[in-house]
Amino acid sequence: MSSQAVKALRKIHTEVEKVIQSMQEEDWEKQSLCEGWRVQEVFAHMSSNMKEAINPTPPQETPQEPLKAEDAMEALVAPRRDWTAQDLLDEYAQYLEDWLGQMEALQEEPTASTMIPLADLGTYPMHMLANAFAFDHYCHLYIDILAPEGPLAIDIDQPTDDMLRPGIEWMIAGMPQMQAEELAAVVTEPLELELTGNGGGTWTIQPAGNDRLITIAPRANLGSTATVASSAHDFVSWGTKRSDWRSSCTIDGNESYATKVLDTLNII
Repeated sequence: MSSQAVKALRKIHTEVEKVIQSMQEEDWEKQSLCEGWRVQEVFAHMSSNMKEAINPTPPQETPQEPLKAEDAMEALVAPRRDWTAQDLLDEYAQYLEDWLGQMEALQEEPTASTMIPLADLGTYPMHMLANAFAFDHYCHLYIDILAPEGPLAIDIDQPTDDMLRPGIEWMIAGMPQMQAEELAAVVTEPLELELTGNGGGTWTIQPAGNDRLITIAPRANLGSTATVASSAHDFVSWGTKRSDWRSSCTIDGNESYATKVLDTLNII
Protein backbone atom coordinates (compact mmCIF):
# COMPACT_ATOMS: atom_id res chain seq x y z
CA MET A 1 0.00 0.00 0.00
CA SER A 2 0.93 3.67 -0.11
CA SER A 3 0.82 4.66 3.55
CA GLN A 4 4.33 6.07 3.11
CA ALA A 5 2.91 8.41 0.49
CA VAL A 6 0.45 9.85 3.00
CA LYS A 7 3.34 10.49 5.40
CA ALA A 8 5.21 12.14 2.53
CA LEU A 9 2.23 14.40 1.84
CA ARG A 10 2.11 15.51 5.45
CA LYS A 11 5.82 16.35 5.41
CA ILE A 12 5.58 18.16 2.08
CA HIS A 13 2.70 20.27 3.35
CA THR A 14 4.61 21.17 6.49
CA GLU A 15 7.12 22.76 4.12
CA VAL A 16 4.34 24.32 2.02
CA GLU A 17 3.09 26.10 5.11
CA LYS A 18 6.59 27.43 5.82
CA VAL A 19 6.61 28.88 2.31
CA ILE A 20 3.18 30.44 2.84
CA GLN A 21 4.36 32.11 6.03
CA SER A 22 7.45 33.54 4.29
CA MET A 23 5.80 34.81 1.10
CA GLN A 24 5.44 38.48 0.29
CA GLU A 25 2.42 39.88 -1.55
CA GLU A 26 4.36 40.21 -4.81
CA ASP A 27 5.49 36.56 -4.67
CA TRP A 28 2.03 35.37 -5.66
CA GLU A 29 2.37 37.08 -9.04
CA LYS A 30 5.74 35.58 -9.96
CA GLN A 31 5.88 33.10 -12.82
CA SER A 32 6.49 29.55 -11.61
CA LEU A 33 8.38 26.93 -13.57
CA CYS A 34 5.04 25.31 -14.41
CA GLU A 35 4.23 26.73 -17.84
CA GLY A 36 1.38 29.25 -17.82
CA TRP A 37 0.96 29.27 -14.04
CA ARG A 38 2.08 31.94 -11.61
CA VAL A 39 2.80 30.92 -8.03
CA GLN A 40 -0.86 31.80 -7.38
CA GLU A 41 -2.09 29.27 -9.94
CA VAL A 42 0.14 26.57 -8.48
CA PHE A 43 -1.46 27.08 -5.08
CA ALA A 44 -4.89 27.23 -6.70
CA HIS A 45 -4.18 23.86 -8.29
CA MET A 46 -3.32 22.29 -4.94
CA SER A 47 -6.20 23.82 -3.01
CA SER A 48 -8.80 23.13 -5.72
CA ASN A 49 -7.89 19.45 -5.85
CA MET A 50 -8.34 19.22 -2.09
CA LYS A 51 -11.70 21.00 -2.26
CA GLU A 52 -12.99 18.78 -5.10
CA ALA A 53 -12.03 15.62 -3.21
CA ILE A 54 -13.94 16.67 -0.08
CA ASN A 55 -16.69 18.87 -1.52
CA PRO A 56 -16.99 18.07 -5.23
CA THR A 57 -18.72 20.42 -7.62
CA PRO A 58 -22.01 18.90 -8.86
CA PRO A 59 -21.75 17.57 -12.41
CA GLN A 60 -23.24 19.61 -15.22
CA GLU A 61 -26.76 18.67 -16.25
CA THR A 62 -25.66 18.10 -19.83
CA PRO A 63 -23.15 15.22 -20.09
CA GLN A 64 -19.70 16.41 -21.11
CA GLU A 65 -16.83 14.68 -22.86
CA PRO A 66 -14.23 13.62 -20.27
CA LEU A 67 -11.36 16.09 -20.06
CA LYS A 68 -7.73 15.12 -20.33
CA ALA A 69 -5.90 15.33 -17.01
CA GLU A 70 -4.10 18.60 -17.76
CA ASP A 71 -7.30 20.20 -19.08
CA ALA A 72 -9.18 19.11 -15.96
CA MET A 73 -6.50 20.70 -13.77
CA GLU A 74 -6.72 23.94 -15.72
CA ALA A 75 -10.52 23.92 -15.47
CA LEU A 76 -10.24 23.98 -11.67
CA VAL A 77 -7.55 26.67 -11.65
CA ALA A 78 -9.23 29.03 -14.14
CA PRO A 79 -12.04 30.32 -11.89
CA ARG A 80 -9.50 30.94 -9.11
CA ARG A 81 -7.19 33.14 -11.20
CA ASP A 82 -8.71 36.32 -9.84
CA TRP A 83 -9.00 35.16 -6.25
CA THR A 84 -7.01 36.98 -3.62
CA ALA A 85 -4.14 35.21 -1.94
CA GLN A 86 -6.23 35.07 1.23
CA ASP A 87 -9.07 33.37 -0.65
CA LEU A 88 -6.68 30.62 -1.71
CA LEU A 89 -5.18 30.29 1.76
CA ASP A 90 -8.65 30.02 3.28
CA GLU A 91 -9.60 27.22 0.87
CA TYR A 92 -6.30 25.45 1.49
CA ALA A 93 -6.71 25.63 5.28
CA GLN A 94 -10.36 24.54 5.10
CA TYR A 95 -9.74 21.30 3.25
CA LEU A 96 -6.14 20.22 3.97
CA GLU A 97 -6.69 17.98 7.00
CA ASP A 98 -9.86 16.37 5.67
CA TRP A 99 -8.08 15.72 2.38
CA LEU A 100 -5.11 14.11 4.13
CA GLY A 101 -7.57 11.99 6.09
CA GLN A 102 -9.16 10.89 2.83
CA MET A 103 -5.75 9.87 1.47
CA GLU A 104 -5.28 7.75 4.59
CA ALA A 105 -8.70 6.14 4.16
CA LEU A 106 -7.78 5.10 0.63
CA GLN A 107 -5.13 2.81 2.10
CA GLU A 108 -7.78 0.54 3.64
CA GLU A 109 -9.15 -2.50 1.81
CA PRO A 110 -11.22 -3.10 -0.19
CA THR A 111 -10.94 0.51 -1.38
CA ALA A 112 -7.16 0.40 -1.62
CA SER A 113 -7.11 -2.19 -4.40
CA THR A 114 -10.12 -0.85 -6.30
CA MET A 115 -8.99 0.25 -9.75
CA ILE A 116 -9.84 3.77 -10.87
CA PRO A 117 -9.34 5.40 -14.28
CA LEU A 118 -7.54 8.75 -14.12
CA ALA A 119 -8.48 10.48 -17.37
CA ASP A 120 -5.72 9.93 -19.93
CA LEU A 121 -3.14 8.96 -17.29
CA GLY A 122 -4.20 5.31 -17.08
CA THR A 123 -5.88 3.10 -14.48
CA TYR A 124 -4.47 2.56 -10.99
CA PRO A 125 -5.39 1.10 -7.59
CA MET A 126 -6.93 3.83 -5.46
CA HIS A 127 -4.23 3.66 -2.80
CA MET A 128 -1.82 5.09 -5.37
CA LEU A 129 -3.69 8.40 -5.48
CA ALA A 130 -1.57 9.34 -2.47
CA ASN A 131 1.57 8.65 -4.53
CA ALA A 132 0.20 10.73 -7.39
CA PHE A 133 -0.34 13.70 -5.11
CA ALA A 134 3.02 13.17 -3.38
CA PHE A 135 4.63 13.50 -6.80
CA ASP A 136 2.45 16.43 -7.84
CA HIS A 137 2.90 18.51 -4.70
CA TYR A 138 6.62 17.73 -4.35
CA CYS A 139 7.13 18.85 -7.95
CA HIS A 140 5.12 22.02 -7.53
CA LEU A 141 6.87 22.98 -4.30
CA TYR A 142 10.50 21.99 -4.83
CA ILE A 143 10.70 22.43 -8.61
CA ASP A 144 8.07 24.96 -9.72
CA ILE A 145 8.01 27.38 -6.78
CA LEU A 146 11.35 27.25 -5.00
CA ALA A 147 14.72 28.35 -6.32
CA PRO A 148 16.95 27.46 -8.08
CA GLU A 149 14.41 26.41 -10.73
CA GLY A 150 11.43 28.29 -9.34
CA PRO A 151 11.15 31.99 -8.48
CA LEU A 152 11.10 32.02 -4.67
CA ALA A 153 14.32 31.93 -2.65
CA ILE A 154 12.77 30.76 0.62
CA ASP A 155 14.77 28.61 3.01
CA ILE A 156 12.94 25.45 4.06
CA ASP A 157 14.05 21.91 4.91
CA GLN A 158 15.65 19.96 2.11
CA PRO A 159 13.57 17.00 0.90
CA THR A 160 14.24 13.68 2.58
CA ASP A 161 14.10 10.20 1.10
CA ASP A 162 10.67 9.53 2.55
CA MET A 163 9.29 12.75 1.04
CA LEU A 164 10.56 12.02 -2.46
CA ARG A 165 10.41 8.25 -2.86
CA PRO A 166 6.57 7.89 -3.06
CA GLY A 167 6.47 10.43 -5.88
CA ILE A 168 9.22 8.62 -7.76
CA GLU A 169 7.20 5.43 -7.40
CA TRP A 170 4.25 7.20 -9.04
CA MET A 171 6.40 8.38 -11.95
CA ILE A 172 7.69 4.85 -12.51
CA ALA A 173 4.20 3.33 -12.22
CA GLY A 174 2.71 5.89 -14.57
CA MET A 175 5.34 5.75 -17.28
CA PRO A 176 3.90 2.74 -19.20
CA GLN A 177 0.33 4.10 -19.34
CA MET A 178 0.79 7.87 -19.69
CA GLN A 179 2.57 7.55 -23.02
CA ALA A 180 1.60 4.05 -24.01
CA GLU A 181 1.99 4.36 -27.78
CA GLU A 182 4.89 6.80 -27.82
CA LEU A 183 7.08 4.84 -25.43
CA ALA A 184 6.17 1.44 -26.90
CA ALA A 185 7.44 2.76 -30.24
CA VAL A 186 10.85 3.87 -28.96
CA VAL A 187 11.62 1.39 -26.15
CA THR A 188 12.93 -1.46 -28.27
CA GLU A 189 15.66 -2.66 -25.92
CA PRO A 190 16.12 -2.65 -22.15
CA LEU A 191 17.21 0.73 -20.75
CA GLU A 192 18.45 1.03 -17.19
CA LEU A 193 17.42 4.07 -15.12
CA GLU A 194 19.65 4.76 -12.13
CA LEU A 195 18.39 7.46 -9.78
CA THR A 196 20.75 8.53 -7.05
CA GLY A 197 20.36 10.29 -3.71
CA ASN A 198 17.16 10.62 -1.72
CA GLY A 199 14.26 8.83 -3.41
CA GLY A 200 16.63 6.90 -5.64
CA GLY A 201 16.82 3.36 -6.93
CA THR A 202 17.47 1.43 -10.12
CA TRP A 203 14.88 0.28 -12.63
CA THR A 204 15.02 -1.33 -16.06
CA ILE A 205 12.64 -0.04 -18.72
CA GLN A 206 11.76 -2.94 -21.00
CA PRO A 207 10.04 -3.23 -24.39
CA ALA A 208 6.28 -3.67 -24.64
CA GLY A 209 4.76 -7.12 -24.48
CA ASN A 210 1.51 -8.47 -25.83
CA ASP A 211 -0.46 -5.76 -24.00
CA ARG A 212 1.51 -3.12 -25.93
CA LEU A 213 2.74 -1.50 -22.72
CA ILE A 214 6.36 -1.15 -21.73
CA THR A 215 7.27 -2.69 -18.39
CA ILE A 216 9.59 -1.39 -15.69
CA ALA A 217 11.41 -3.83 -13.46
CA PRO A 218 12.76 -2.60 -10.09
CA ARG A 219 16.24 -3.97 -10.58
CA ALA A 220 19.35 -3.67 -12.72
CA ASN A 221 21.54 -6.07 -14.71
CA LEU A 222 18.80 -7.11 -17.14
CA GLY A 223 20.90 -6.85 -20.26
CA SER A 224 20.41 -3.14 -20.75
CA THR A 225 21.68 -1.45 -23.89
CA ALA A 226 22.41 1.73 -21.93
CA THR A 227 22.24 3.13 -18.40
CA VAL A 228 20.86 6.61 -17.72
CA ALA A 229 21.85 8.15 -14.38
CA SER A 230 20.72 11.27 -12.55
CA SER A 231 19.58 12.27 -9.09
CA ALA A 232 16.00 11.36 -8.20
CA HIS A 233 15.25 15.02 -7.51
CA ASP A 234 16.42 16.02 -10.98
CA PHE A 235 14.31 13.23 -12.49
CA VAL A 236 11.20 15.02 -11.22
CA SER A 237 12.25 18.01 -13.33
CA TRP A 238 13.53 16.45 -16.53
CA GLY A 239 11.09 13.53 -16.46
CA THR A 240 8.25 16.07 -16.70
CA LYS A 241 10.02 18.13 -19.39
CA ARG A 242 10.48 21.07 -17.03
CA SER A 243 14.17 20.91 -17.84
CA ASP A 244 16.31 19.22 -20.47
CA TRP A 245 17.58 15.83 -19.37
CA ARG A 246 20.95 16.69 -20.91
CA SER A 247 21.67 19.06 -18.03
CA SER A 248 21.21 16.36 -15.39
CA CYS A 249 21.87 12.91 -16.89
CA THR A 250 24.85 10.82 -17.81
CA ILE A 251 24.58 7.94 -20.28
CA ASP A 252 26.71 4.80 -20.27
CA GLY A 253 26.26 2.62 -23.33
CA ASN A 254 24.24 3.23 -26.48
CA GLU A 255 23.84 7.00 -26.29
CA SER A 256 21.82 7.30 -29.49
CA TYR A 257 19.21 4.84 -28.26
CA ALA A 258 19.00 6.37 -24.78
CA THR A 259 18.63 9.84 -26.30
CA LYS A 260 15.63 8.71 -28.36
CA VAL A 261 13.87 7.36 -25.29
CA LEU A 262 14.68 10.36 -23.09
CA ASP A 263 13.57 12.83 -25.73
CA THR A 264 10.20 11.03 -25.85
CA LEU A 265 9.61 10.70 -22.12
CA ASN A 266 7.15 13.23 -20.66
CA ILE A 267 5.49 12.23 -17.40
CA ILE A 268 2.40 14.19 -16.36
